[in-house]
Amino acid sequence: MDERLEKALDFSNYMTTLNNQRRLLHEKFIENCIHYINGGKFTVDKELINFCQMLVSNKQQNVILIDDNATPIEVTDLETFLEDVMDIYFTTTNKYFVKYNEIKKQRSVKGLIELWHKACYYLQIITNR
Repeated sequence: MDERLEKALDFSNYMTTLNNQRRLLHEKFIENCIHYINGGKFTVDKELINFCQMLVSNKQQNVILIDDNATPIEVTDLETFLEDVMDIYFTTTNKYFVKYNEIKKQRSVKGLIELWHKACYYLQIITNR
């Protein structure tokens, strides 16, 4: 095979693998940004944090929030709820940042795949607690 064609194929494989790794990492980030409370499921994002912060600053304690499934959920301690969602958001974002930087440093398909296997093993250990 022509050397230029082989290099182009290698680069194409690398980019495909890199993009897949980034996509999977982002999906895992979104999956880890979920908070369950009182039978409700909330996706933790900046909008939820900002809204709860505004309610807390207006001295609200008990509120009804609409969850991801369009179900009204009573939150009886809004300050604790806000602390929980902020903790989830910042912990998950920091993990995402670290893993994303690890992916950026890999310069081969083999390195990306090995990194992904290590991450999957690590996630299995964490989730099986």
